[in-house]
Amino acid sequence: MNDDNFESFASIWKNKKTVKPPAYQWQELALQIIKELNIPVSKKSSVFKLCKDKGEKLIKQALTDTKELCKEGEKWKYFFKVINNQK
Repeated sequence: MNDDNFESFASIWKNKKTVKPPAYQWQELALQIIKELNIPVSKKSSVFKLCKDKGEKLIKQALTDTKELCKEGEKWKYFFKVINNQK
């Protein structure tokens, strides 16, 4: 192995990012919602808070309702409207 290959490998190894899996089920659910509904960066923390504070059943029902009822437009806005109107 020559020095150029070693340096490039060393820089890759040094700059690699380790992605940790979610520690809690609600975090996994939040990540799923963020991905499915294309939640903007500015609203991601709100999704995590909702998933932590509300029950999984309630969150999944809001997600299902959003998918069924919102056929066009920004689904993430509809999701927040649905989840805030649930009791």
